[in-house]
Amino acid sequence: MSAQPPSAIELEFARRYDQEHARVCLQPQPRGLAGRLTFWRDEQLVRNALKVAGEPGLILDVACGVGRFWPVLAEHANRVILAADPSQDMLNHAQTHHPQNLLKRVKTFQSSAFTIGLSANAVDCIFCMQLFQHIASPEHRLAMLGEFRRVSRDTVIVAARVDAHFKRRRTHADGVAPRQLASKAEVEAEFKQAGLRILSHQDFLPGCARMRVYVLRKAS
Repeated sequence: MSAQPPSAIELEFARRYDQEHARVCLQPQPRGLAGRLTFWRDEQLVRNALKVAGEPGLILDVACGVGRFWPVLAEHANRVILAADPSQDMLNHAQTHHPQNLLKRVKTFQSSAFTIGLSANAVDCIFCMQLFQHIASPEHRLAMLGEFRRVSRDTVIVAARVDAHFKRRRTHADGVAPRQLASKAEVEAEFKQAGLRILSHQDFLPGCARMRVYVLRKAS
């Protein structure tokens, strides 16, 4: 595994979210009922997605941050977990946040999600629950999906933020338009264009989703 330099968009993502990740990960449990329910629902979605993906034995957590989902990924006793993040500081922080018996199961390395430092078909499954949600550009999403398809030999699990009702937000009074969510049709068309077919999807809140978890398989 050779370290690949993070892209500009990943550096911006790190600047925006590192402090929040650090704040959250220092809390043993989410605060408040809403936080605990959100945490529980996220883990439920991940477990369901792993089952659909066939409980992959070798998985790569891309843009892993502080390893929020490592305990869930490690529930499968025979699973080998690789974890990459563009921020070495975040990887270092993750080492202080988890027990040693879990850290022994995880091999971390610094890498861009757009140029992962692994060979083609290197892992059974790519797992990306954070970064992909924040990619607003279709071009960047396609580039990332193409790299996921290259490195995974079988499946890809991604969380996407989608506009379930195909609504477009208006520009603010200052002339700045807020970041628009892609429609489900747009994102799903990008999966197909990248050579990935949908095995399943789950909405965070059924019927009114903004966050949707997809399980994808490489198209033959």
